[in-house]
Amino acid sequence: MSITIKDHNVFHLQTDHCSYLFTALPTGQLAQLYYGAKVNQNNTFQNLATREWHDSTTSVDFDHPDYQKELIKAEYSDFGTGDFREPAFQITNPDGSRITNLNFVNAKVVDGKSRLAHLPSTFDENADDAQTLSITMEDKPTSLKVELFYTIFPHQDVIVRSARFTNNGDDAIDINRALSAQIDLPDHDYDLITFAGSWARERHLVRRHLFPGLQGVESLRTASSHQENPFFMLARPHTDNDQGAVYGFNLVYSGNFSDIVDVDQFGTARVLTGINPQEFGWHLKTGSSFQTPEAIMSFTTNGMNQLSQQMSAFYQQHLVNQRFSRELRPILINNWEATYFDFDQEKLMKIAHNAHEVGIEMFVLDDGWFGHRDDDTSSLGDWFVNEKKLPNGLQPVVDHVHGLKMKFGLWFEPEMINKDSQLYQDHPEWMIHVPGRPATPGRNQYVLDMTDPDVRDYLFTKINQIIKETGLDYIKWDMNRNITEMYGAQLTKQQQLEFSHRYILGVYDLYDRLTTANPHVLFESCASGGGRFDLGMMYYAPQAWTSDDTDAVERIFIQDGTSYGYSPNMMGAHVSAVPNGQVGRLTSIDTRAKVAFFGDFGYELDITKLPADELAAMKKQIAFYKKYRPVFQQGKFYRLVDPFSGDHNVAAWEVVNNDQSLAIASRYQILNHPNPSYLRLYFRGLDPKKAYTVNGGSERFSGDLLMNAGYFVPRILPAGKEAPADFHADLFVAKAVK
Repeated sequence: MSITIKDHNVFHLQTDHCSYLFTALPTGQLAQLYYGAKVNQNNTFQNLATREWHDSTTSVDFDHPDYQKELIKAEYSDFGTGDFREPAFQITNPDGSRITNLNFVNAKVVDGKSRLAHLPSTFDENADDAQTLSITMEDKPTSLKVELFYTIFPHQDVIVRSARFTNNGDDAIDINRALSAQIDLPDHDYDLITFAGSWARERHLVRRHLFPGLQGVESLRTASSHQENPFFMLARPHTDNDQGAVYGFNLVYSGNFSDIVDVDQFGTARVLTGINPQEFGWHLKTGSSFQTPEAIMSFTTNGMNQLSQQMSAFYQQHLVNQRFSRELRPILINNWEATYFDFDQEKLMKIAHNAHEVGIEMFVLDDGWFGHRDDDTSSLGDWFVNEKKLPNGLQPVVDHVHGLKMKFGLWFEPEMINKDSQLYQDHPEWMIHVPGRPATPGRNQYVLDMTDPDVRDYLFTKINQIIKETGLDYIKWDMNRNITEMYGAQLTKQQQLEFSHRYILGVYDLYDRLTTANPHVLFESCASGGGRFDLGMMYYAPQAWTSDDTDAVERIFIQDGTSYGYSPNMMGAHVSAVPNGQVGRLTSIDTRAKVAFFGDFGYELDITKLPADELAAMKKQIAFYKKYRPVFQQGKFYRLVDPFSGDHNVAAWEVVNNDQSLAIASRYQILNHPNPSYLRLYFRGLDPKKAYTVNGGSERFSGDLLMNAGYFVPRILPAGKEAPADFHADLFVAKAVK
């Protein structure tokens, strides 16, 4: 049993290696007791609930002077009744007051985990021993019911939390704040680790020690954003990739989010995650409910590699579309950087033919195939074929690709509209705008109102028709700008603060309808690259375009940061042409591939113009990736050397298969140094007792030797103009032998 209830009021939630404890106090509130390494359930835990009265602090009531909310580690906190820290929720009552006292009513434990309606969510459909605890709380004066949900996934050391608000009163109420999870930690000796950046340099690791007051990250872009990410960690100061205590938190949501740590005057750290309370409200009518997105929590004492691995295993088994979670992803070529908007049928067919010759498995036609689109100023929303470029339609291209035994993919940007489009002429009211005010363009485009079911019906009909007619295998779903002038023409005045959440629900609804109607189609999400790289998207689209920046050096940092919170097979990683379009850097095709191997591998370049030596290199790269694709996409991922520390000049990664018979490690050095010292690469995750060869050599190494003494890395020397010593990558394949 993962969940036990002691003495009717102490709840002990256990995974294979962790314990989570909270209790219902005699006053009716819920109090957090412990979250960390697994403890024996035979303890009484009374000491963890000890209270001391403090002066100048309010009490719950006269009968319980030592029950002071300011000092209690709360489980799901309110505001206005003595707890002055950031609350988990806040309600405006029918009389205008904002005071709510939730009291424990009952608890229920069920086996398994069901999916949420209308939201991406976790599930246990493989009988993986999950159990769900629901706690019912009630505010008696208003008859507001709040249910707190905890699902324990014991074998991945993951707890999933959410809350549901139900108005059983006679009048409507307004939800001002409804976060998904709270955990109050007894001290604040932690480093907060977040992942920040911008377009083309997403998810760089930022680590700082907690300090008194508020700290955290958020988004108000109606997207998880390039600038921040919902995933974050709290780690003890000495914790690194290989050892130490660390908590991981991630939100299954794609819109405005808030990750907060509030360190109070007593040094406790309150952790909160959920929908951003800014620009959020929900008018909850009598008899209706509001469900928060799910938050994922995980803990380990064995460092950040272990945390990433257990969360990654959890995503693949309990979040990602199970049709694709263990399916090997195809090697693709995308025409965007080869042609941009300038293509015709002959050019596309030639790219596909040449790609087939080197072993590529899927051809993706990107932007410009629809409407009358020759640049980014027109035709978004007109999802019919551009007859000027493709007078015979898409089918000849699709048939050519399928005739080569390749898969065919197509780019869409469903959520967007150009004013220069037939759709805008027919339905200008579908564009998000505030009546009487100017609308701000971004990338020459505007956003469709996804809260409007007519908009979603139109998009479903058009996209589904193209899928059926052409036999699509893959869709790249892009989203190239954030929302401004948020206003829902279909919403009442009281509902306007619901707009951003309803917009995301609309996106999820369209995704759900398309993926349900076309279960064979692999979706990849994109938002100008990594602007919506989150678990909400991954529920429908199991991989995402990691960044528009395909420079190998920049991708080291982007992919390394992303790997802390997401699986390698969630990351689209491609080889593009040089000089790189984002930074102008020249890197070898060898280095570009060795970075891109650690993800869903592909190419974005004009294969019809490559010299013979690069085509030969591509062919070898593709054959190598196909041979080792299972370990790259499904093996355990280790960060061996951290590029965000030291001189930021070296990084190293490794993947290991399940039976530890194969490991592939790659070491990246950005700039070369004169007369360097000897270098060694230290493997991880090998079987200490097995013997291995490295790169096909005759010498045998025990696993413990490769992990503890390391493997010698030859000095980096220039090999001519085409292979400079800077921007260098070495790959090491360790195979177990009898």
